[in-house]
Amino acid sequence: MATLTFKTVSPVIGKQSSRASNSARMVTRAAMPGRYSKTTLPLHRQFYTPEQKPFRLAVARQFSRYQQFAARAGLVVRAADDAAGASAEESRSWGETLYLGALFGGWYLFNIWFNIYNKQVLKVFPYPWTCTLMQFAIGITIVCTMWVTRAHSFPKVDKETLLKIVPLAGVHALGNLLTNVSLGKVAVSFTHTIKAMEPFFSVALSAIFLGDTPTLPIVASLLPIVFGVALASCTESSFNWAGFLAAMGSNLTFQSRNVLSKKLMGSSKDKKDSIDNINLFSIITIMSFLLLAPFTLFMEGIKFTPAEFAARGIDATVIGKWALYAGICFHMYQQVSYMILQRVSPVTHSVGNCVKRVVVIVSSVIFFATPVSPLNAVGTVIALGGVFAYSQVKRLYGKKTA
Repeated sequence: MATLTFKTVSPVIGKQSSRASNSARMVTRAAMPGRYSKTTLPLHRQFYTPEQKPFRLAVARQFSRYQQFAARAGLVVRAADDAAGASAEESRSWGETLYLGALFGGWYLFNIWFNIYNKQVLKVFPYPWTCTLMQFAIGITIVCTMWVTRAHSFPKVDKETLLKIVPLAGVHALGNLLTNVSLGKVAVSFTHTIKAMEPFFSVALSAIFLGDTPTLPIVASLLPIVFGVALASCTESSFNWAGFLAAMGSNLTFQSRNVLSKKLMGSSKDKKDSIDNINLFSIITIMSFLLLAPFTLFMEGIKFTPAEFAARGIDATVIGKWALYAGICFHMYQQVSYMILQRVSPVTHSVGNCVKRVVVIVSSVIFFATPVSPLNAVGTVIALGGVFAYSQVKRLYGKKTA
Protein backbone atom coordinates (compact mmCIF):
# COMPACT_ATOMS: atom_id res chain seq x y z
CA MET A 1 0.00 0.00 0.00
CA ALA A 2 1.44 3.35 -1.05
CA THR A 3 1.71 6.06 1.50
CA LEU A 4 1.77 9.81 1.18
CA THR A 5 3.65 11.92 3.69
CA PHE A 6 3.76 15.64 4.19
CA LYS A 7 4.95 17.88 6.94
CA THR A 8 3.68 20.90 8.77
CA VAL A 9 5.88 23.95 8.84
CA SER A 10 5.57 26.23 11.87
CA PRO A 11 6.73 29.87 11.82
CA VAL A 12 10.37 30.33 12.71
CA ILE A 13 10.58 31.21 16.35
CA GLY A 14 14.07 31.35 17.66
CA LYS A 15 16.90 29.13 16.57
CA GLN A 16 17.51 26.67 13.65
CA SER A 17 17.21 23.67 16.00
CA SER A 18 13.58 24.59 16.54
CA ARG A 19 12.97 24.55 12.75
CA ALA A 20 14.57 21.13 12.46
CA SER A 21 12.46 19.82 15.29
CA ASN A 22 9.28 21.05 13.62
CA SER A 23 10.30 19.56 10.25
CA ALA A 24 10.75 16.18 11.89
CA ARG A 25 7.04 16.02 12.78
CA MET A 26 5.49 13.99 9.98
CA VAL A 27 1.89 12.96 9.43
CA THR A 28 1.15 9.75 7.58
CA ARG A 29 -2.17 9.30 5.82
CA ALA A 30 -3.33 6.25 3.90
CA ALA A 31 -3.88 6.93 0.21
CA MET A 32 -7.40 5.50 0.29
CA PRO A 33 -10.34 7.78 -0.64
CA GLY A 34 -12.42 8.68 2.42
CA ARG A 35 -10.15 6.91 4.92
CA TYR A 36 -7.43 8.78 6.77
CA SER A 37 -5.16 7.98 9.66
CA LYS A 38 -5.20 9.97 12.87
CA THR A 39 -3.40 13.31 12.72
CA THR A 40 -2.56 16.16 14.97
CA LEU A 41 -3.38 18.79 12.31
CA PRO A 42 -6.12 21.35 12.95
CA LEU A 43 -9.61 20.23 11.98
CA HIS A 44 -9.94 22.49 8.92
CA ARG A 45 -6.62 21.07 7.55
CA GLN A 46 -7.20 17.36 8.20
CA PHE A 47 -9.17 16.59 5.04
CA TYR A 48 -7.20 18.40 2.37
CA THR A 49 -4.06 17.36 0.50
CA PRO A 50 -1.30 19.91 -0.26
CA GLU A 51 -2.62 20.16 -3.82
CA GLN A 52 -5.96 21.42 -2.38
CA LYS A 53 -4.38 24.36 -0.52
CA PRO A 54 -5.98 27.11 -2.71
CA PHE A 55 -9.43 25.60 -2.08
CA ARG A 56 -8.70 25.37 1.63
CA LEU A 57 -7.72 29.03 1.78
CA ALA A 58 -10.88 30.00 -0.09
CA VAL A 59 -13.00 28.11 2.41
CA ALA A 60 -11.19 29.81 5.31
CA ARG A 61 -11.77 33.25 3.79
CA GLN A 62 -15.46 32.45 3.23
CA PHE A 63 -15.79 31.25 6.79
CA SER A 64 -14.15 34.47 8.03
CA ARG A 65 -16.65 36.53 6.01
CA TYR A 66 -19.50 34.48 7.51
CA GLN A 67 -18.22 35.17 11.02
CA GLN A 68 -18.10 38.91 10.33
CA PHE A 69 -21.63 38.85 8.88
CA ALA A 70 -22.93 36.88 11.87
CA ALA A 71 -21.33 39.37 14.26
CA ARG A 72 -22.97 42.31 12.45
CA ALA A 73 -26.30 40.49 12.41
CA GLY A 74 -26.01 39.83 16.13
CA LEU A 75 -25.41 43.50 16.79
CA VAL A 76 -28.48 44.42 14.73
CA VAL A 77 -30.63 41.87 16.54
CA ARG A 78 -29.43 43.04 19.96
CA ALA A 79 -30.08 46.65 19.02
CA ALA A 80 -33.58 45.71 17.86
CA ASP A 81 -34.20 43.81 21.11
CA ASP A 82 -33.02 46.79 23.16
CA ALA A 83 -35.28 49.15 21.21
CA ALA A 84 -38.25 46.80 21.63
CA GLY A 85 -37.55 46.49 25.36
CA ALA A 86 -37.36 50.27 25.77
CA SER A 87 -40.61 50.69 23.83
CA ALA A 88 -42.37 48.08 25.96
CA GLU A 89 -41.08 49.73 29.16
CA GLU A 90 -42.33 53.13 27.98
CA SER A 91 -45.72 51.60 27.13
CA ARG A 92 -45.97 50.05 30.60
CA SER A 93 -45.04 53.39 32.17
CA TRP A 94 -47.75 55.21 30.23
CA GLY A 95 -50.26 52.49 31.07
CA GLU A 96 -49.45 52.68 34.78
CA THR A 97 -49.74 56.49 34.72
CA LEU A 98 -53.15 56.34 33.01
CA TYR A 99 -54.34 53.70 35.47
CA LEU A 100 -53.21 55.77 38.45
CA GLY A 101 -54.93 58.84 36.99
CA ALA A 102 -58.14 56.81 36.59
CA LEU A 103 -57.89 55.74 40.25
CA PHE A 104 -57.55 59.35 41.41
CA GLY A 105 -60.49 60.36 39.21
CA GLY A 106 -62.61 57.53 40.61
CA TRP A 107 -61.60 58.45 44.16
CA TYR A 108 -62.82 62.04 43.68
CA LEU A 109 -66.02 61.11 41.83
CA PHE A 110 -67.09 58.45 44.32
CA ASN A 111 -66.44 60.90 47.17
CA ILE A 112 -68.48 63.65 45.52
CA TRP A 113 -71.40 61.31 44.81
CA PHE A 114 -71.30 59.87 48.32
CA ASN A 115 -71.52 63.30 49.94
CA ILE A 116 -74.33 64.45 47.65
CA TYR A 117 -76.49 61.31 47.96
CA ASN A 118 -75.77 60.89 51.66
CA LYS A 119 -76.68 64.50 52.42
CA GLN A 120 -79.95 64.12 50.50
CA VAL A 121 -80.82 61.01 52.52
CA LEU A 122 -79.96 62.58 55.88
CA LYS A 123 -82.01 65.71 55.13
CA VAL A 124 -85.25 63.70 54.90
CA PHE A 125 -84.24 60.62 56.95
CA PRO A 126 -82.35 61.95 60.02
CA TYR A 127 -81.09 58.63 61.39
CA PRO A 128 -77.28 58.60 61.10
CA TRP A 129 -76.90 55.30 62.99
CA THR A 130 -79.18 53.49 60.54
CA CYS A 131 -77.59 55.15 57.50
CA THR A 132 -74.08 54.22 58.65
CA LEU A 133 -75.12 50.60 59.31
CA MET A 134 -76.69 50.32 55.85
CA GLN A 135 -73.53 51.66 54.24
CA PHE A 136 -71.46 48.98 55.98
CA ALA A 137 -73.99 46.32 54.88
CA ILE A 138 -73.66 47.41 51.24
CA GLY A 139 -69.89 47.37 51.67
CA ILE A 140 -70.04 43.75 52.92
CA THR A 141 -72.00 42.79 49.80
CA ILE A 142 -69.30 44.33 47.60
CA VAL A 143 -66.53 42.62 49.59
CA CYS A 144 -68.15 39.17 49.39
CA THR A 145 -68.75 39.60 45.65
CA MET A 146 -65.09 40.54 45.20
CA TRP A 147 -63.93 37.42 47.05
CA VAL A 148 -66.41 34.99 45.45
CA THR A 149 -65.58 36.14 41.90
CA ARG A 150 -61.86 36.07 42.77
CA ALA A 151 -61.49 39.71 41.76
CA HIS A 152 -59.24 39.84 44.82
CA SER A 153 -57.67 37.00 46.77
CA PHE A 154 -59.32 35.83 49.99
CA PRO A 155 -57.29 36.89 53.05
CA LYS A 156 -55.43 34.39 55.21
CA VAL A 157 -55.74 35.59 58.79
CA ASP A 158 -55.34 33.96 62.17
CA LYS A 159 -57.06 34.67 65.47
CA GLU A 160 -54.23 36.91 66.67
CA THR A 161 -54.52 39.18 63.62
CA LEU A 162 -58.31 39.38 63.91
CA LEU A 163 -58.02 40.46 67.54
CA LYS A 164 -55.65 43.22 66.48
CA ILE A 165 -58.11 44.45 63.85
CA VAL A 166 -61.04 44.74 66.32
CA PRO A 167 -59.89 48.13 67.76
CA LEU A 168 -59.35 49.44 64.21
CA ALA A 169 -62.88 48.40 63.26
CA GLY A 170 -64.27 50.08 66.39
CA VAL A 171 -62.75 53.49 65.69
CA HIS A 172 -63.56 53.12 61.96
CA ALA A 173 -67.24 52.57 62.74
CA LEU A 174 -67.29 55.47 65.20
CA GLY A 175 -65.50 57.81 62.77
CA ASN A 176 -67.97 57.16 59.95
CA LEU A 177 -70.91 57.48 62.34
CA LEU A 178 -69.69 60.89 63.55
CA THR A 179 -69.13 62.01 59.94
CA ASN A 180 -72.75 61.16 59.13
CA VAL A 181 -73.93 62.98 62.27
CA SER A 182 -72.03 66.08 61.14
CA LEU A 183 -73.31 65.85 57.56
CA GLY A 184 -76.87 65.68 58.91
CA LYS A 185 -76.40 68.78 61.06
CA VAL A 186 -74.31 71.21 58.95
CA ALA A 187 -73.43 71.85 55.31
CA VAL A 188 -71.20 69.38 53.45
CA SER A 189 -68.66 72.11 52.74
CA PHE A 190 -68.39 73.01 56.41
CA THR A 191 -67.97 69.38 57.50
CA HIS A 192 -65.05 68.94 55.10
CA THR A 193 -63.51 72.24 56.14
CA ILE A 194 -63.47 71.00 59.75
CA LYS A 195 -62.05 67.64 58.61
CA ALA A 196 -59.06 69.57 57.26
CA MET A 197 -57.91 69.50 60.89
CA GLU A 198 -56.89 65.84 60.51
CA PRO A 199 -53.12 66.63 60.35
CA PHE A 200 -53.36 68.40 63.71
CA PHE A 201 -54.84 65.32 65.38
CA SER A 202 -52.39 63.05 63.57
CA VAL A 203 -49.38 64.95 64.96
CA ALA A 204 -50.87 65.17 68.46
CA LEU A 205 -51.81 61.48 68.70
CA SER A 206 -48.49 60.32 67.23
CA ALA A 207 -46.64 62.36 69.83
CA ILE A 208 -48.77 60.96 72.67
CA PHE A 209 -48.98 57.26 71.73
CA LEU A 210 -46.00 56.65 69.43
CA GLY A 211 -43.50 59.06 70.96
CA ASP A 212 -42.95 60.91 67.67
CA THR A 213 -41.78 64.44 68.38
CA PRO A 214 -42.69 66.74 65.46
CA THR A 215 -40.12 69.16 64.09
CA LEU A 216 -40.62 72.91 64.35
CA PRO A 217 -41.51 73.33 60.62
CA ILE A 218 -44.27 70.71 60.97
CA VAL A 219 -45.71 72.49 64.01
CA ALA A 220 -45.55 75.82 62.13
CA SER A 221 -47.43 74.30 59.15
CA LEU A 222 -50.33 73.38 61.48
CA LEU A 223 -50.99 77.02 62.44
CA PRO A 224 -52.71 78.07 59.19
CA ILE A 225 -54.90 74.96 59.37
CA VAL A 226 -56.13 75.85 62.86
CA PHE A 227 -56.60 79.53 61.97
CA GLY A 228 -58.44 78.75 58.72
CA VAL A 229 -60.87 76.31 60.38
CA ALA A 230 -61.52 78.81 63.19
CA LEU A 231 -62.24 81.62 60.70
CA ALA A 232 -64.53 79.40 58.62
CA SER A 233 -66.41 78.24 61.73
CA CYS A 234 -67.03 81.78 62.97
CA THR A 235 -68.53 82.83 59.64
CA GLU A 236 -70.45 79.61 58.77
CA SER A 237 -74.18 80.21 58.30
CA SER A 238 -75.11 76.58 59.09
CA PHE A 239 -72.91 76.36 62.19
CA ASN A 240 -74.13 74.41 65.21
CA TRP A 241 -72.16 72.78 67.98
CA ALA A 242 -73.49 69.27 67.36
CA GLY A 243 -72.27 69.25 63.77
CA PHE A 244 -68.97 70.94 64.66
CA LEU A 245 -68.14 68.56 67.53
CA ALA A 246 -69.17 65.52 65.49
CA ALA A 247 -66.77 66.51 62.69
CA MET A 248 -64.00 67.10 65.23
CA GLY A 249 -64.76 63.72 66.77
CA SER A 250 -64.48 62.05 63.37
CA ASN A 251 -61.03 63.63 62.97
CA LEU A 252 -59.99 62.23 66.32
CA THR A 253 -61.28 58.73 65.64
CA PHE A 254 -59.91 58.45 62.09
CA GLN A 255 -56.46 59.56 63.16
CA SER A 256 -56.66 57.19 66.12
CA ARG A 257 -57.33 54.44 63.61
CA ASN A 258 -54.18 55.37 61.68
CA VAL A 259 -52.08 55.41 64.85
CA LEU A 260 -53.50 52.07 65.99
CA SER A 261 -52.82 50.65 62.56
CA LYS A 262 -49.15 51.58 62.86
CA LYS A 263 -48.89 50.38 66.45
CA LEU A 264 -50.89 47.14 66.30
CA MET A 265 -50.35 45.98 62.74
CA GLY A 266 -46.65 46.83 62.52
CA SER A 267 -45.60 43.33 63.58
CA SER A 268 -47.54 41.76 60.70
CA LYS A 269 -45.04 43.22 58.21
CA ASP A 270 -42.57 40.54 59.27
CA LYS A 271 -45.05 37.76 58.57
CA LYS A 272 -44.97 35.97 55.25
CA ASP A 273 -48.77 35.88 54.87
CA SER A 274 -49.57 39.42 56.05
CA ILE A 275 -52.78 40.81 54.58
CA ASP A 276 -52.76 43.68 52.08
CA ASN A 277 -54.53 47.02 52.48
CA ILE A 278 -57.62 46.07 50.47
CA ASN A 279 -58.27 42.91 52.48
CA LEU A 280 -57.55 44.81 55.70
CA PHE A 281 -60.20 47.38 54.77
CA SER A 282 -62.62 44.59 53.81
CA ILE A 283 -62.23 42.87 57.18
CA ILE A 284 -62.60 46.22 58.98
CA THR A 285 -65.87 46.82 57.08
CA ILE A 286 -67.31 43.46 58.19
CA MET A 287 -66.25 43.96 61.80
CA SER A 288 -67.57 47.54 61.82
CA PHE A 289 -71.01 46.30 60.82
CA LEU A 290 -71.01 43.64 63.54
CA LEU A 291 -69.88 46.14 66.20
CA LEU A 292 -72.31 48.88 65.17
CA ALA A 293 -75.45 46.74 64.69
CA PRO A 294 -76.42 46.25 68.35
CA PHE A 295 -75.84 49.92 69.21
CA THR A 296 -77.93 51.00 66.21
CA LEU A 297 -80.84 48.83 67.33
CA PHE A 298 -80.55 50.28 70.83
CA MET A 299 -80.25 53.94 69.74
CA GLU A 300 -82.70 54.11 66.82
CA GLY A 301 -84.40 50.75 66.47
CA ILE A 302 -85.50 49.64 63.00
CA LYS A 303 -86.32 52.82 61.08
CA PHE A 304 -85.79 51.93 57.44
CA THR A 305 -89.37 50.69 56.99
CA PRO A 306 -92.37 51.63 54.77
CA ALA A 307 -94.28 52.79 57.87
CA GLU A 308 -91.52 55.25 58.76
CA PHE A 309 -91.37 56.51 55.19
CA ALA A 310 -95.15 57.03 55.12
CA ALA A 311 -95.09 58.85 58.45
CA ARG A 312 -92.46 61.26 57.12
CA GLY A 313 -94.02 61.58 53.67
CA ILE A 314 -90.94 60.10 51.96
CA ASP A 315 -90.99 58.31 48.61
CA ALA A 316 -89.60 54.87 49.50
CA THR A 317 -88.29 54.24 45.98
CA VAL A 318 -86.35 57.51 45.83
CA ILE A 319 -84.90 57.25 49.33
CA GLY A 320 -83.96 53.61 48.67
CA LYS A 321 -82.06 54.56 45.50
CA TRP A 322 -80.26 57.41 47.23
CA ALA A 323 -79.28 55.17 50.15
CA LEU A 324 -78.06 52.44 47.77
CA TYR A 325 -75.98 54.88 45.71
CA ALA A 326 -74.55 56.46 48.88
CA GLY A 327 -73.60 53.02 50.25
CA ILE A 328 -71.87 51.93 47.04
CA CYS A 329 -69.95 55.21 46.74
CA PHE A 330 -69.12 55.11 50.46
CA HIS A 331 -67.36 51.75 50.12
CA MET A 332 -65.80 52.37 46.72
CA TYR A 333 -64.15 55.71 47.50
CA GLN A 334 -62.49 54.22 50.57
CA GLN A 335 -61.38 51.07 48.75
CA VAL A 336 -59.98 53.09 45.82
CA SER A 337 -58.14 55.22 48.38
CA TYR A 338 -56.43 52.08 49.70
CA MET A 339 -55.59 51.00 46.13
CA ILE A 340 -53.94 54.38 45.49
CA LEU A 341 -52.01 54.15 48.75
CA GLN A 342 -50.49 50.87 47.55
CA ARG A 343 -49.08 52.62 44.46
CA VAL A 344 -47.92 56.02 45.73
CA SER A 345 -46.10 57.41 48.75
CA PRO A 346 -48.07 58.63 51.81
CA VAL A 347 -47.09 62.22 50.99
CA THR A 348 -48.51 61.95 47.46
CA HIS A 349 -51.66 60.39 48.90
CA SER A 350 -51.93 63.25 51.40
CA VAL A 351 -51.68 65.84 48.62
CA GLY A 352 -54.32 63.95 46.65
CA ASN A 353 -56.56 63.94 49.72
CA CYS A 354 -56.14 67.71 50.04
CA VAL A 355 -57.18 68.19 46.41
CA LYS A 356 -60.12 65.84 47.01
CA ARG A 357 -61.40 68.07 49.82
CA VAL A 358 -61.24 71.11 47.54
CA VAL A 359 -63.19 69.26 44.84
CA VAL A 360 -65.82 68.01 47.31
CA ILE A 361 -66.29 71.44 48.92
CA VAL A 362 -66.65 73.24 45.58
CA SER A 363 -69.00 70.63 44.11
CA SER A 364 -71.22 70.57 47.21
CA VAL A 365 -71.43 74.37 47.32
CA ILE A 366 -72.53 74.38 43.67
CA PHE A 367 -74.98 71.46 43.96
CA PHE A 368 -76.71 72.55 47.19
CA ALA A 369 -76.33 76.30 46.47
CA THR A 370 -74.73 76.76 49.88
CA PRO A 371 -74.32 80.44 50.82
CA VAL A 372 -70.66 81.27 51.38
CA SER A 373 -69.49 84.59 52.82
CA PRO A 374 -66.13 86.10 51.77
CA LEU A 375 -64.57 85.46 55.19
CA ASN A 376 -65.86 81.89 55.17
CA ALA A 377 -64.26 81.31 51.77
CA VAL A 378 -60.98 82.86 52.96
CA GLY A 379 -60.94 80.64 56.05
CA THR A 380 -61.57 77.53 53.96
CA VAL A 381 -58.79 78.44 51.52
CA ILE A 382 -56.32 79.09 54.37
CA ALA A 383 -57.16 75.78 56.03
CA LEU A 384 -56.77 73.75 52.83
CA GLY A 385 -53.58 75.64 51.95
CA GLY A 386 -52.24 74.73 55.38
CA VAL A 387 -53.00 71.05 54.72
CA PHE A 388 -51.02 71.20 51.49
CA ALA A 389 -48.13 73.00 53.22
CA TYR A 390 -48.15 70.38 55.99
CA SER A 391 -47.80 67.53 53.48
CA GLN A 392 -44.86 69.24 51.78
CA VAL A 393 -43.10 70.13 55.04
CA LYS A 394 -43.55 66.58 56.28
CA ARG A 395 -41.92 65.28 53.11
CA LEU A 396 -38.95 67.64 53.46
CA TYR A 397 -38.34 67.60 57.21
CA GLY A 398 -40.06 64.45 58.42
CA LYS A 399 -39.98 63.80 62.13
CA LYS A 400 -37.51 63.11 64.87
CA THR A 401 -38.03 60.53 67.52
CA ALA A 402 -38.05 61.61 71.11
